[in-house]
Amino acid sequence: MNQHVNHKSAIQPVILCGGSGTRLWPLSRTGFPKQFLCLTGEESLFQQAARRLSSIEGAGQRVGEPMIVAGEDHRFLATEQLREVGLSGQMVLEPVARNTAPALTLAALASMQSGDDPVLVVTPADQTVQDPKKFASAIHQAITAAQSGSIVILGVSPTSAETGYGYIQTAPGGGAEIQSVARFVEKPDQETAQRYLSEGDYLWNAGMFVLKASVWLSAIEVFRPDVLAATRAAWEKRSVDGSFIRPGKSEFAAVPAESVDYAVMEHCPGSQFPIHVVALDAGWSDLGSWDA
Repeated sequence: MNQHVNHKSAIQPVILCGGSGTRLWPLSRTGFPKQFLCLTGEESLFQQAARRLSSIEGAGQRVGEPMIVAGEDHRFLATEQLREVGLSGQMVLEPVARNTAPALTLAALASMQSGDDPVLVVTPADQTVQDPKKFASAIHQAITAAQSGSIVILGVSPTSAETGYGYIQTAPGGGAEIQSVARFVEKPDQETAQRYLSEGDYLWNAGMFVLKASVWLSAIEVFRPDVLAATRAAWEKRSVDGSFIRPGKSEFAAVPAESVDYAVMEHCPGSQFPIHVVALDAGWSDLGSWDA
């Protein structure tokens, strides 16, 4: 993949790889979390995610090497698994886990170091997608909207009254492929999930999002300036060792732990930050628990 991309067309894949894997115990454990396990084939979930993101190259978009945000303890495991599938990339290493909002903030800061403002294509490392072509098509739609300044979430049409996922309610009047987000809702009980399924305007929140790095930094500055300030302080104390970037250890330990959804996404509908959802029909599954 082309690592040297120009300002206008830069697409930066980001894989959030920080989970410790305890939800899939005993198969997955803190030292060898689920994203590095070969649960659904010959490649690990992490390797599948890296390959998926490399497949979005094309359609006039120039795509950089993946940026991995992972725990310090998993740096060699992640590096080796990337090498096995013929890929490489920068790795931002968290000294402690602080959930996804600080992780994405680190990725945004890192991606803007060369003066670019790339579109970030962000995915967790612990999901499966059965149809890479449909995935790439949905991502291309999301990139187009993100280049105009929108935050774009990928949503999955529910096939059952699932209580293990968060949901996205779409606003009326949108197009068939991309719609405005009316609100985010937490993991529902069974009765509420059944109602969402029958009403037809709810999607599963796939935890994948596409947005410009600058848009993320602007949004978290508005909604959680404490998270941004603390993460930026850790970033400014970073050390660089080859492809490994390490934020300041004591500074990052002081960062509030918060998810992307809680910190920013749930506050965006009706705000100055336009937020849309693209439907993903590609055989998606979140393997974070046995039920999936």
